[in-house]
Amino acid sequence: MSSIRLDYGNLMAPLVEGGVDPEALSGELAERFADARGQVEASRAAGALGFLDLPHARETVASVKQLAEGYGQWFEDVVVLGIGGSGLGAKALKDALLGLYWNDLSDDEREHFPRLHVVDNPDPATMRGLLGRLDPARALFNVISKSGTTAETMAQYLVVRDVVERAVGAEHARGHFLFTTDPSKGVLRRIGEAEDIPMLPVPENVGGRFSVLSPVGLLPAAVCGIDVDALLAGAARMEERCRSERLQDNPAGLVATLLHLADTAWGRPIHVLMPYSDRLRSLALWFQQLWAESLGKGRTLQGEARPTGPTPVPALGATDQHSFLQLMMEGPHDKVVVFIEVENHGADTTIPNRHPEMPELSYLGGHSLGELINTERRATAEALRLEGRPNATLHLGAVTAETLGEVIMMLQVATVYAGALYGVDPLDQPGVELSKRLTYGLMGRAGAEPPAFPEDEGRWVV
Repeated sequence: MSSIRLDYGNLMAPLVEGGVDPEALSGELAERFADARGQVEASRAAGALGFLDLPHARETVASVKQLAEGYGQWFEDVVVLGIGGSGLGAKALKDALLGLYWNDLSDDEREHFPRLHVVDNPDPATMRGLLGRLDPARALFNVISKSGTTAETMAQYLVVRDVVERAVGAEHARGHFLFTTDPSKGVLRRIGEAEDIPMLPVPENVGGRFSVLSPVGLLPAAVCGIDVDALLAGAARMEERCRSERLQDNPAGLVATLLHLADTAWGRPIHVLMPYSDRLRSLALWFQQLWAESLGKGRTLQGEARPTGPTPVPALGATDQHSFLQLMMEGPHDKVVVFIEVENHGADTTIPNRHPEMPELSYLGGHSLGELINTERRATAEALRLEGRPNATLHLGAVTAETLGEVIMMLQVATVYAGALYGVDPLDQPGVELSKRLTYGLMGRAGAEPPAFPEDEGRWVV
């Protein structure tokens, strides 16, 4: 039985002004969803939606666990080199399931599992700082790039390879690398085969932002002791729920249908994902890429030139109650909020009974921090509702490997349903290719032409 539930009452009339007519869920909206579901099922039958099969890829999981067991015994630090979907998913798993201070724990506190670092930006200060803190001779570098041509990741690899060779010698350096890449082709595949470097495959029909439940995310998780079997079990359970033909029983279908409606019918193209848990902040950043890169398209599937797509915004409760809430409450009516509440935060902290003479403080005594943060989520949702600002809440019993697997799968399925509703291909990303080509040209890659900048570039600088 699922331990997560979606409360979408604050998107419905009459609870929120201008909300969805409940009858539409079995009428017009149900018809739209049925059409979208049919398109998704056709794509699945054609083999295009490989992420749906990842929870059942037992052979791959066995390979991941075998490698992880060996690496966890040999290395003090594991460094993921990957950007976008090759890094965001691993970071979401790390923060949610290991906690924000995993790398600061002692060896005993970590049960001698390695520290985990995700380097997803070629910032020289970050790279220099990390390499200055760890011992390259006791570190494993997991290089993740399906194509093997990702400029940022491959630049990091070249820098790190040089550092490792200087630390352990060229003949031993290969033992400090693991490649996660295309199963049959690409630059990393060629290097790995030539130098006998261990490799894990990214399935051909799984794109980067849908790859967190593949070896891309599973290896970094498993090497630090995360229960990947539980993660995949939760994902499998949610994938089955999201096959339902009935809209009201399909959580991914509801998320996609209601957020698509908010954008296209209510003029609310800004979709805020706001977890009330520090451990889930990285999940919101992962969702930002998933929703934006999948749905933000310039053309429909029929070739019509039509800019399409909502704008996802990650926020953090209760932190952003003190930065973003004012805009959500009284600013333009262009946002819809999806909260995530964690009902059981684990070991909680009781607020002491001090200063009974001060009513401004005494009311807090005897409550707990977990109770406070969950109460603030509830109060914020109600405040938005009272102001006619639609919102929904995803309730998690606790942050566990199983519940995280459920949430990840639900949001991924919702994304492909939403792609069908918008009439776009949620699996491609043509808009980012131009920037890549211009970068190649400026950096001098063979066969890539640098851009011809306007003659007066730099004229408008102060």
